[in-house]
Amino acid sequence: MRSNKLVLFFAISCLLLQEKCTGASVCKESERKALLEFKHSLQAMDSSGDGALAFWLSEECCLWNGVYCNSLGYVEMLDFRFRPFVVAGTISPSLLKLHHLTSLNFSSNDFNGRLIPEFFGSLKSLILLDLSNANFRGLIPSLFGNLSMLETLRLGGNSRVFNVGKPEWLSHLSRLKEVDLSFTNLSNANDWSQIINHLPLLQKLNLRDIDLPSISSSSVSLTNSSTSLNTLDLSHNNLPSSAIYPWLFNVSSNLESLDLSSNQLKGLIPDAFGNMMAIKELYLSDNLLILDENQVRGDSVLNEIEKLPDLRVLDLGYNLLNGSISKSLGQLLENQFPCLVLLNHGNFINHCLFPAFISFSFFKSAWLHYGNLCSFINFSQRSSASDWHVINFHFRTNLIRFSMISHQLFRNSLWLILFPIPASFFIEDHISAYMNFKLSNLKVLRLVGNSFDGDIPPFQPSQLLLCSCKLGRRFPNWIQTHVLNPDVDISSIDYLDISASGISDSLPYWFWDKFQGLSYINMSFNQISGTFPNKSIHIIHLDLSSNNFSGALPRFSLDYFMDMGTINLSKNKFTGSVSPICNITSDGFLALFDLSNNLFSGVVPDCFGSFPFLTALNLGDNSFSGSLPSSLGSLISLEMISLPGNKFSGELPSSLQNCAKLKFLDLSDNELSGEIPMWIGQKLSSLVFLSLQGNQFRGRIPHQLCGLKYLQILDLSVNKISGTIPPCLNNFTSMAKKENFYLWRVCMALLTWKGTKQNYPQLGLLLAIDLSCNKLTGEIPEELNSLRELVALNLSRNFFTGKILQKIGHLRQLEVLDLSRNKFSGNIPTSLSELTFLSILDLSYNELSARIPTSTQLQSFDPSSFSHNRGLCGPPMSPNCSMVEPPPRKPAVGGEEDSDEFMKWLYTGLGLGFAVGFWVFCSIVFFKRSWRHSYYRYMDNAKDWVYVTFVLLKARLVRRIKALSTR
Repeated sequence: MRSNKLVLFFAISCLLLQEKCTGASVCKESERKALLEFKHSLQAMDSSGDGALAFWLSEECCLWNGVYCNSLGYVEMLDFRFRPFVVAGTISPSLLKLHHLTSLNFSSNDFNGRLIPEFFGSLKSLILLDLSNANFRGLIPSLFGNLSMLETLRLGGNSRVFNVGKPEWLSHLSRLKEVDLSFTNLSNANDWSQIINHLPLLQKLNLRDIDLPSISSSSVSLTNSSTSLNTLDLSHNNLPSSAIYPWLFNVSSNLESLDLSSNQLKGLIPDAFGNMMAIKELYLSDNLLILDENQVRGDSVLNEIEKLPDLRVLDLGYNLLNGSISKSLGQLLENQFPCLVLLNHGNFINHCLFPAFISFSFFKSAWLHYGNLCSFINFSQRSSASDWHVINFHFRTNLIRFSMISHQLFRNSLWLILFPIPASFFIEDHISAYMNFKLSNLKVLRLVGNSFDGDIPPFQPSQLLLCSCKLGRRFPNWIQTHVLNPDVDISSIDYLDISASGISDSLPYWFWDKFQGLSYINMSFNQISGTFPNKSIHIIHLDLSSNNFSGALPRFSLDYFMDMGTINLSKNKFTGSVSPICNITSDGFLALFDLSNNLFSGVVPDCFGSFPFLTALNLGDNSFSGSLPSSLGSLISLEMISLPGNKFSGELPSSLQNCAKLKFLDLSDNELSGEIPMWIGQKLSSLVFLSLQGNQFRGRIPHQLCGLKYLQILDLSVNKISGTIPPCLNNFTSMAKKENFYLWRVCMALLTWKGTKQNYPQLGLLLAIDLSCNKLTGEIPEELNSLRELVALNLSRNFFTGKILQKIGHLRQLEVLDLSRNKFSGNIPTSLSELTFLSILDLSYNELSARIPTSTQLQSFDPSSFSHNRGLCGPPMSPNCSMVEPPPRKPAVGGEEDSDEFMKWLYTGLGLGFAVGFWVFCSIVFFKRSWRHSYYRYMDNAKDWVYVTFVLLKARLVRRIKALSTR
């Protein structure tokens, strides 16, 4: 009975205190409403382009993404850092209704240069505020000084668009433990050191690259030694020694990490660094430090550093450390600090940094960075690195020689990576005899970005990567004589990369025979010439782009089942037909095929059905003709079609609507005709880039194009399109609100950008609409105002009428606006002056009038941007409107092309009229005898009259001359 009472009591308690008994937090309705209001002002998109906060709908807001509640159901944390979506937009003051909010984190998002909301200073329960790397700008609100509970403040990484101003408000935040103001602007904070002294609990302080002013002597006298500060970053501030040392050596006795790199520290390295007994990381690189004036005190300096028991990282690179330090440094490495990582480069030390007695037994991998430290590296037999897997040498010397490389060092190494060596790289001849054994297990040799001379000893790699190495103008024949010697099984070599290596030579005759076993060949970005052999090329990945190869296209055979192949022959001089593509045999799947920027011609064969897994096809800038192959519609995996700069004609094949995954469609500068198909907007809904520029398309813009919600580039310019602009363009979601833009990485697009045609490689950064040079009419639809992320808008050389959109200033991201050569009338909207990013503006050849709105932005443009408008006045066209007379009206209907069109028809009509009239007259005279006789008599009489009149005038003139001469 007693147990039943206990159960009943527990059940009643659970009903009264449901949250505590169940252990689950129940969202408060008031806070749920505040979060929904906060959500409506934000834009959060995931990688697929969908709204990331779309699931903020359930009753239980404590389970929403980024929301964390306490046990009582009150929201205490909003964390949007490192989420699979990006937060942007406006932050609503509804956050003030979250009275228990202690942590607010917007780090690593994008607020598009908006000001920090001042109401943040009223969130007085905040313990953590993180706005780092969130693309805010402007002055940091002084109201932040009201956040008396704040312990962590991170405002760094916003590219100096933050201006801290005078940071007295920081001194009111006595609970602060971590402050990050890196990359802000603190140039006017002359009392910054005094403010730091008033933060007794401060542990981490990051003031990297903030234009920090020097410390005054009065600030030094007020310095109190702190026991809390353990991490201090003052790097990249150009601080002089005299300004920082006195304050630094008194500010804290417990510093564990100190970064003074990239300042103006000069002279001796102070012995006082030896008193920092807690230091673990010390960065002094990129200064003007020396060992001593006589350059003989190097060992004594390191003796002081040797006293630091916990030091793990010491960076003295890019200083003036001349002298001898090898002995002390050896003892430092050998005896005292087996975990030390030394990054000592850019100096001029006399002796080799690593002498013979140093053991490397404690390293699993090594990054050894040298400047002019030594020209000879000696790894002794004591170097027991038998279990090394990665050996990474990063040199910056003029000459490095490897000698006495121990058997233990390389015996089990799988990777040897040598990063950039600017001048020369030698391997001593006397070690090549036993190098075969030393490198017998080496499978990958990567010499990325190096320049070396001499031969590499023979070995048997599976991958040879010489990308961006300076191999010389001649093709490296040692690849054949050493790497591919007769004792080596060439079938084991499957990867060769000699791209961007400065080779200007013809491809050796033996190459394709020797490399039959390769699956990956990359020789791009050289000046290699040659032709393909008259046989099939077995390959998986082939990149010969940006060379001087010529001749006909060979037959390819893609080996290796289930591997995705790529063929890139772009930017060469290949000629002839591309019919061999129909003979490509494949055990794998061709994913990328690029023949752009060559001299191919003829009709493209209709055999693409053999490549069902092709994702990118680029045949641009050749001389192809004929219609587009209908088999392109069988490429259901296709994401990119790029065919610009050819002579394709006819209508678009309807089979293209089967390419539902298509994101990039560039058919510009061809001779295609017909109407723009409606199925582009209906079936190709994933399109990001659509260019039909420079063709012969006619008819209206189909309203179905408005279904392309991911579209970032729409270029229909230089066609014969008529009608009005569809008002539904506001459905272009990517142009209407900030999203995670799709960055196309396969090709570059040729766009008319800021007045010139140029390749634009980062399409995700450009949102543009170009409808210029058509026959469009009517007014600009008001819905265009909603495309607030639009960067470029070109409607020039059409027949548009009406007024310029009065709210065009809402398009805040506009950099290019061209409305020239239309029939726009009325005044220039004052909102146009709000476009602060506008760099190209052309409103010429319209019927605009009244004063040009006054603003720094509009008055900075050339007067030609406003020319040939009736009644338009004011700067920059004229000093004021009273001095301006309306210029004579010039034809602006459709621009100069329309005037030329009228004159062409006028001259054609005159010519036809003359021809018809002439032959009608001749026919009548020929067939009507009486008319013919009358005509001839008339001509005889006319001739006689002219003759008599001329004779009489002549006689009269002679008499007058004689009369004048006798007087």
